[in-house]
Amino acid sequence: MADSKSIKNWAEDERPREKMLKKGASALSDAELLGILIATGNREKSAIGLARDILQLAGENLRELGRLSIKELQRVKGIGQAKAICVSAAMELGRRRQMAEGPERLTITKSKDALNIVIPLLQDLNHEAFCVLYMAISGKLLRHELISVGGLSATVADVRIILKNTLLYNASQIIIAHNHPSGNKQPSKADIDLTQKIVQAAQFMDIRVLDHIIVAGTEYCSLADEGLM
Repeated sequence: MADSKSIKNWAEDERPREKMLKKGASALSDAELLGILIATGNREKSAIGLARDILQLAGENLRELGRLSIKELQRVKGIGQAKAICVSAAMELGRRRQMAEGPERLTITKSKDALNIVIPLLQDLNHEAFCVLYMAISGKLLRHELISVGGLSATVADVRIILKNTLLYNASQIIIAHNHPSGNKQPSKADIDLTQKIVQAAQFMDIRVLDHIIVAGTEYCSLADEGLM
């Protein structure tokens, strides 16, 4: 017996795939786009009905949706591991697309130029993580990487690893960044002390630390802009 909740069995004017083909992806609601990923419903709800439940779990906020783990997505009745993996994979592709502005061509001349990398990289994490952007003297981005991952409220940045990698990548200047999962973008005393420690150590090796950026969701704080380094 055919699954009446499968998208292919819906009335033509209710099919999000056909709607996307005719009108484009921008014409679809968030629930319809998620419904395409989910593909099939259960005995009680269609794929779009399940998609609405997922959005409700995320507070109708796509950024919060991106923070949900596979296990958290499975809290929605009708969303098994396979469907949860599809949704999680789509969120990760969205993050990677945000960062795929051609880092090889990117030149960073001010802190805001770095936001296109550090915000997508850090904004959805439920734990603290620390990343470094390595740049040539011209400002050309050579590489970016996560160098440490911590718990819910703290992470440890090894100054030796940062400086070693800076030399390894032939970089002359760096921007460091980490996230505050709490959503509070204000730097702590520990953040300021760590920044000063890295700046002082880097000076001995003629390496410039341009900024320390704290990411809190879609908001951020630049210690350089605030005169804290």
